[in-house]
Amino acid sequence: MIPERLAKLRAEMKKRNISMYIVPTADFHESEYVGEHFKARKYITGFTGSAGTAIITMTEAGLWTDARYFVQAAKQLEGTTVTLYRMREEGVPTIEQFVEEKLGQGECLGFDGRVINGKLGAEFKKIVEKKNGSLYVDEDLIDLIWEDRPQLSKEPVWVMDEKYAGESVASKLTAIRKEMEEKDATLHLMSSLYNIAWVLNVRGNDINYVPVVLSYLVIAKKFCIWFVQEEALDDTVRAHLKANGITTKPYDSFYEYVKTISTSETVLLDKGVVNYRIINSIPKEVRLIDETDPADLMKAVKNPVQLENTRNAHIKDAVAMCKFMYWLKTNIGKIPMTEISVSDHLAKLRAEQEGFLDLSFDTICGYADHGAIVHYAATPETDRPLEAKGLLLVDSGGHYLEGTTDITRTFVLGPITDEEKADFTRVCRSNINLQATRFLYGCSGMNLDIVAREPFWEVGKDYKHGTGHGVGYVLNVHEGPNAFRWQKTPGRNEAARLEEGMITTDEPGIYIEGKYGIRTESELITRKGEKNEFGQFMYFENITYVPVDLDAIDPDQMTTVEKQRLNDYHAMVYKKMAPLLNKEEAEFLKEYTRAI
Repeated sequence: MIPERLAKLRAEMKKRNISMYIVPTADFHESEYVGEHFKARKYITGFTGSAGTAIITMTEAGLWTDARYFVQAAKQLEGTTVTLYRMREEGVPTIEQFVEEKLGQGECLGFDGRVINGKLGAEFKKIVEKKNGSLYVDEDLIDLIWEDRPQLSKEPVWVMDEKYAGESVASKLTAIRKEMEEKDATLHLMSSLYNIAWVLNVRGNDINYVPVVLSYLVIAKKFCIWFVQEEALDDTVRAHLKANGITTKPYDSFYEYVKTISTSETVLLDKGVVNYRIINSIPKEVRLIDETDPADLMKAVKNPVQLENTRNAHIKDAVAMCKFMYWLKTNIGKIPMTEISVSDHLAKLRAEQEGFLDLSFDTICGYADHGAIVHYAATPETDRPLEAKGLLLVDSGGHYLEGTTDITRTFVLGPITDEEKADFTRVCRSNINLQATRFLYGCSGMNLDIVAREPFWEVGKDYKHGTGHGVGYVLNVHEGPNAFRWQKTPGRNEAARLEEGMITTDEPGIYIEGKYGIRTESELITRKGEKNEFGQFMYFENITYVPVDLDAIDPDQMTTVEKQRLNDYHAMVYKKMAPLLNKEEAEFLKEYTRAI
């Protein structure tokens, strides 16, 4: 199937004299996850992971993806003729290096200019100019061969009440216009679906598990225009927009609009998000200010209403998770269970909670060696029966009216090896030590990531993903700029300070291919602590209220301080959650939050 699709693409490339064609995992808005219409890279390679870029020439095809997907991609690319390029591994060229090496003199490089951001598009343009070649960017070749391609989503839009958002649209527009004024910008072009939803206090469902609306936004001093699929708006949404002075225009008309921007305007935009075609449609005489969207930091710092709501969302989520843990560990080996059936049971428990909207991502439920596939998603073909032995890794979360959750727990289903127990304890130590860290204001996640990795690095081990990411408020579960990472990643701002009110995950893990995977994840709110002559100290508040499975903890590997940290966490979990469970579940929770 994939070789036939590649042959069709190459035929279209040949008609247009295109030597190399790039197919990223992207929509028109640089979204992390994309709707079904935009899964062109999946269509042309067969790889289903959420991140990756395909490059097709007349004689070869390659897929670039990161360490989360190495195992999955290797399996899914078998028999496709697509070569896996393991990003950031020694000796593996970057996408740009590959293009520069393989594109011949005078040859043409193609991609759909709507799915490549402005910065990356400019890099490709430089490479092409060095080769005296050309770019072909105004046509989507995948669209020509994908006969049953899903239509653009246009799900209904709904208004997020201020009692959940915690801030009015008027207040947000005022703050953004103030930033524009300070930068001497007269227009601000917004393409990020997360930022647009945040500014307008609206949500939708145009990407699975990400409640956003396909749209663009233009903010000026005296007006605001929302380019949106207008049939998705009902009278309530229209009244909300009118009350805030926001007019609408058709989604597709944005490209024509930017061509008409007056040369007297100064436009603020982020070329790392706004796509290449938009940027090249703006008249060349218009002054552009290429900076991070002011809304990025504004929405990352949750207001007091959002923080209190999010704590409540986590209590609801923990009810579902604690009930799930009780059900799983008391029934394993007694009733049939598979990866999909237990995922479905957990989703059912979440759906029973008041204010539940949807899962926040596709649940990762990996038993035994499937747990070593960092972003594993069970399918009917891979769905594995669970046995009363080994480890089950469950990474899951939910959207509630009060906020978004993301939690990972690894459960012991029966006898485990000494190696599994040692690694489980190491992951636990990493998780609790990071959440206990005190630090001076001004630190970024890059300053603190070593705290989490030290238990791994001391024995020559590591995990090949970030230790944590920011979490959106009923938005994308992965939100910047806050994160815990030890090295810079292109396109990310790892140096962003940890500000009071940011919510960041703490999720170290260990993955032994062919054997098992272990990850423990909680969410942390950055809080202000003591201020003295040495500066403003900061600390973290853990808002995930679910036990770490003590059946896999080896207390002999832990220091006295680490054991006390785990005991204190479990005491807090029991106090919060026991009153919300039935008698049997509360007794179970008492056992799994006991002091060690």
